[in-house]
Amino acid sequence: MKIAIASDDEIKIAPHLGRANGFIIVDIKNGKVMSREYRKNKFTDHKTGIKNHNSEPGRHASIIAALKDCQILVSHGMGRRIINDLKISKIETYLTKEEKVTKAIDLFIEGKLDNNPELGCLHD
Repeated sequence: MKIAIASDDEIKIAPHLGRANGFIIVDIKNGKVMSREYRKNKFTDHKTGIKNHNSEPGRHASIIAALKDCQILVSHGMGRRIINDLKISKIETYLTKEEKVTKAIDLFIEGKLDNNPELGCLHD
């Protein structure tokens, strides 16, 4: 299973999915981290300079395509529409209060990573 964690510095979890500098992709098998990579964010509207937050169809297609090999996406916050679009694409979201990437990975493996849907932002 692959999880993606939004991060600006590969140490802390980013406060907002779309504005994150990149995503740590961790492949977990049998409770162990098998691989870890960092994908720079070149695909979200916020990072590509698109300011329009209207509801045009497919506006999250680039991030979904970039993370399509992941089953879980972790961040501190993200908009309600991206949460719904990810759900449709079979990518589960975790809005965590945990700050550190490595701790979030450990908690996820243990089945103890918190998920707080109320942390989703309402700009959408």
